Amino acid sequence: MVDEAVIQRKYLAIKDSLDERSRRLWAAAEAREGGRGSFAAVVRATGMSSRTLARGLRELQSPPVLPTGRMRRVGGGRKPAKVLEPGLVEALDQLVEPTMRGDPECPLRWTCKATRQLARELSRQGYRVSHTLVAQLLAEAHYSLQANRKNREGSRHPDRNAQFEHISREAAVQIRRGQPAISVDTKKKELVGDFKNGGREWQPKGRPEHVRVHDFVDPKLGKAIPYGVYDLRRNVGWVSVGLTHDTASFAVATIGRWWRHMGQKAYPGARSLLITADSGGSNGARVRLWKWELQHLANETGLTIRVCHLPPGTSKWNKIEHRLFSFISQNWRGRPLLTHATVVNLIGSTRTQGGLKVRCVLDRRAYPTHVKISEAQMRTIHLIPNAFHGEWNYAIRPKRK
Repeated sequence: MVDEAVIQRKYLAIKDSLDERSRRLWAAAEAREGGRGSFAAVVRATGMSSRTLARGLRELQSPPVLPTGRMRRVGGGRKPAKVLEPGLVEALDQLVEPTMRGDPECPLRWTCKATRQLARELSRQGYRVSHTLVAQLLAEAHYSLQANRKNREGSRHPDRNAQFEHISREAAVQIRRGQPAISVDTKKKELVGDFKNGGREWQPKGRPEHVRVHDFVDPKLGKAIPYGVYDLRRNVGWVSVGLTHDTASFAVATIGRWWRHMGQKAYPGARSLLITADSGGSNGARVRLWKWELQHLANETGLTIRVCHLPPGTSKWNKIEHRLFSFISQNWRGRPLLTHATVVNLIGSTRTQGGLKVRCVLDRRAYPTHVKISEAQMRTIHLIPNAFHGEWNYAIRPKRK
């Protein structure tokens, strides 16, 4: 009498170690040796279909000749979708081909990249396809989900590298002479209030800080406009947080406050000040108000102010970006900037293992926009262009009283 329980225990003990063909042959051997009723008993004990077991019995009588390493005959099994659905691969490629993006006749190529959307579009074209099959076909065609990569900087000025070398030499000479050299720029404007701030910080589990859903400026709190000054020699930063507008007057006022409260004490015998800045923004090379205000600062401090602008389109190379602003962003990541005092405290508490220290103050003064400097006013500025790209490199000397 055939004992189904015994067959089942033996099968469960070895089935995970056998491949599909080996399980079929083992079950067939049990059915053949068990005698009357063993065929049905093996089917019930193993869960195999009667057709599979009958196939195993036939293979025991006349084993098929299989290629090395195969357990099925060549051509066996279900045919792949690319065979069953002629033209499927080409149709899918037309939907995701990068060179076809933006075609007004096929907006899907530009906007729809989800596998479910691609599967629906292929189904409308008459193909039987699922989103998992679409993902498999895309992988076989060497497609993958990829984000945009920032690596296009626009047109490159022919003297771009030469200007960087010029700035490096000027800064090295200035520091070697014991004179102040600073990098200046405006950090990104920040919304003040209970708004989401990028990044994460440690909080009790399940108790994140709740912020507003929409980032609409609070008319009572407004924005924070941080303008920074970074001392290239001493690794010290100064940041003024403005409330109104990022103008050239605000930029030079911040430099002036840095000089009065930090720079003058650090460089008591200074005769000149080197400023490295971007070519655009409030401290742009073409901004007349910037040069007008620098003349007033030179007159007030008695310093010859030398300016070197970075080439256009290279603001990310400004020293202040990765030596000061990046650490400020790390220090307040994940924290809502609830008030202007919060902004000032978080900036002022920024420290690094490399010794960076930052001082931050709130500038409540109003800085109007659209201030025009006439040609007559420009002629009064004691501006001396450098022989190398005078539009980028120049000095402003103080006027004698």
